[in-house]
Amino acid sequence: MGIVTSARRDDFYAIHRKLALLPYFEFVVMEGDYAKSKPYPDPYLVGLDRLGLDANQCLAVEDSPRGLQSAIAAGIDCVIIKSELTAGYDFSGASHIVESHEQLLEAIMLFS
Repeated sequence: MGIVTSARRDDFYAIHRKLALLPYFEFVVMEGDYAKSKPYPDPYLVGLDRLGLDANQCLAVEDSPRGLQSAIAAGIDCVIIKSELTAGYDFSGASHIVESHEQLLEAIMLFS
C-alpha cells in the first residue's frame, strides 16, 4: 500500500507527524516526485511503478474529483469516500462511492 498525494512534502509531514499511520504504507508519492499533479495520471503512474504492479491489480481510494480523474487516467479503479466538503461533487466514473470508513472496507473487499 502506498500514499499518492498532491501535497507538498513539508505540509504532508506536518499533518501526519502525530499520526501512527505511515508505518502501514510502503511509500509516499508527493509533490516533486512526478511531472504533473492530479488530475493528470503522473502521481499514480509513479505509485504503480513503486509497487511494481499493473493498474488492474490496484485500487485507489480518493476523496476529490481531481484524485478520481487522476486514478482513472492511470487506469486504476477508484473508490470515493465522500465527506461533508465533497458531498455535492461529481464523482462520475468512480467504481464505488461510500459515505463511511466502514463502507470503504466493504468496497475494498469487493475488489480482493
